[in-house]
Amino acid sequence: MNAPQSLAPAALLEVLLFVAQGPVKEEDLFAAAGLTAEEGAEVLGRLEAYLAEGGLRLQRLGRRLQLVTPAEAAPQIEQFLGLEVNLRLSQAALETLAIVAYAQPVTRPQVEAVRGVNSDSVLRTLLAAGLIEEGGRAETVGRPILYQTTFEFLQQFGLTSLDDLPALETVKQSVPPAAPVIDEAGQTAADEQL
Repeated sequence: MNAPQSLAPAALLEVLLFVAQGPVKEEDLFAAAGLTAEEGAEVLGRLEAYLAEGGLRLQRLGRRLQLVTPAEAAPQIEQFLGLEVNLRLSQAALETLAIVAYAQPVTRPQVEAVRGVNSDSVLRTLLAAGLIEEGGRAETVGRPILYQTTFEFLQQFGLTSLDDLPALETVKQSVPPAAPVIDEAGQTAADEQL
C-alpha cells in the first residue's frame, strides 16, 4: 500500500473550511493546518485568489472566515434548491442596519443619536433576522451592548467582507438632495435668510 500523500497547505485550508459548520477563526484554522500566523496568512491569500476563479468565495468578517457561493449565483441556487428569499426590511430596519454596518461596533444610544428615534424594536428585529449580533460590551458607564453585523448580513447583501461596502462618500453622492421646503408665500428657508 502507498502512504497517503499530504495536501498542499492551500488545499488543506480549503478542505478545513469546507467541512466547518460555520465561520472559523483564523487562528483555529491555521492551528488545525499546522501553520504559523504568517504562513497561514500567506497561504490564505493564495487560496483566496484561487477561489476567485472558481465557484466558491472566501468570506471574511474580522478574523473569522467561511466558504460561500458567489452572490452572482444566488438566483440559480435558490431555484435549484427550491428556496424563496422572504427577507423584507422596513425603512427603519435598513437605516439601522446601515448605521451598524458603517459604525460597528456601535451601541443602541449611538444608533439612536444618528436616527433620532428609539431603536429598541428595530435592533431586536435585526437580531432575530441574524443580520446583527452582540459583539461585546462598551467600556463605558452601564457597559452598553455593542452591535455588529454577521456573516448572514454579508451573505444577504452579496458581500465577501465589510471592505466591499460602498464608501460613505459614494453613498452620500448617490442620494438625491432633499427637495426644499416651500412655505405658503412660495419661499424656501434659504430665501428667507436673504
